[in-house]
Amino acid sequence: MIIVLAESVNSHMENVGEISFLFREILHSTSNNKNAAKGLIAAEYTGVKVELAKDFQMGVSNKTPEFLEMNPIGKVPVLQTPDGPVFESNAIARYVTKTKPDNLLFGSSLIEYAQIEQWNDFSATEVDANIARWLYPRLGYAVYIPPAEEAAVAALKRALGALNTHLASNTYLVGHSITLADIIMVCNLSIGFGVIMTKSFTKEFPHVERYFWTVVNQPNFCKILGEVKQAESIPAPPSKKPAPATEKPKAKEEPKKEVKEEPKPAEEEAAPKPKPKNPLDLLPPSPMILDDWKRLYSNTKTNFREVAVKGFWDMYDPEGYSLWFCDYKYNDENTVSFVTLNKVGGFLQRMDLVRKYAFGKMLIVGSEPPFKVQGLWLFRGKEIPKFVMDEVYDMELYEWKQVDINDEAQKERVSQMIEDHEPFEGQALLDAKCFK
Repeated sequence: MIIVLAESVNSHMENVGEISFLFREILHSTSNNKNAAKGLIAAEYTGVKVELAKDFQMGVSNKTPEFLEMNPIGKVPVLQTPDGPVFESNAIARYVTKTKPDNLLFGSSLIEYAQIEQWNDFSATEVDANIARWLYPRLGYAVYIPPAEEAAVAALKRALGALNTHLASNTYLVGHSITLADIIMVCNLSIGFGVIMTKSFTKEFPHVERYFWTVVNQPNFCKILGEVKQAESIPAPPSKKPAPATEKPKAKEEPKKEVKEEPKPAEEEAAPKPKPKNPLDLLPPSPMILDDWKRLYSNTKTNFREVAVKGFWDMYDPEGYSLWFCDYKYNDENTVSFVTLNKVGGFLQRMDLVRKYAFGKMLIVGSEPPFKVQGLWLFRGKEIPKFVMDEVYDMELYEWKQVDINDEAQKERVSQMIEDHEPFEGQALLDAKCFK
């Protein structure tokens, strides 16, 4: 079966039947609609071929008689099938999923199917609805009423709190792989994370953060949603226009004589303000040059312990740098290898802001699930940089312990982590990743 995602139907065609409606199914929507994305992502997972047609114009195409016949209230998306139209995004996603029988998006048992539908309802009524009640008035699509906003935010926090509790012991909403429940939930959350749910808001829900960024960065999601970045600020509510002041009639004024003013010298342009320095750049100079260590690490191909590890301890400056062990708090969740690897990969991507001041090793330990995620980090300064703790939400998902280099056992553990020693603490390594 071929499903065609249409961004429009050419209104200039005299015969609508010429668009081969009888042979293809057409999803009418703009391409950046998170509701349309639900069906598209489901199609990626089920292997249904999707063709994207062009020229759909919101406010134009959805007001044509042909469109209103499919959905009388003119909302998108609408899926046109040979058997009739389907509107409402969750219904469309279900339809697309069922076009490919025996896939796991509906789970592998009756109870899993029921739980998937349970989370789909929860996502629609508790998450999506409350994000909309908070966001749309601020964008001017509804009347902005502060008490109503407070109620919406409180209801959303309650929903995210419940979701956070569930995800504390579950990688996905249902079972051990992505289902339609995850597709619908993450699409609904994407507009919240992308437009109004800033880091200061979502940090109360670390398991929701971990879940969202893990799922939204899966290839099938990236293909449809593109790169999702978290909102840095909350949109300001629309300002009320002041009522026009009542003008008093002005007394008749005598005409003034024109006075010629001397030309004023052009004002000098204000010099741009210098960019504030990173606090780590203000620390006293260190004899350890981080780039020299990274170069030694990368270029050492043989005798790693004798060359690179020994070189590290020769370079290490405990006055200018600090070493830290980290252990993932929720290793019981790490039951699927590729999900665990993606989780660590996402963490390292988000650590990019500290690349100039840090070096890290992340080990995924174990040959069987659940896998342990353990790390070693070298940071400039004697503390973990505050801007990293503030900006990288993953930091809260790990237990951090400063290395005591006077303890020979801890020092040996550092050496083993640098060289990817295997077995590590009696277990095989699934993978080892380096941040440099």
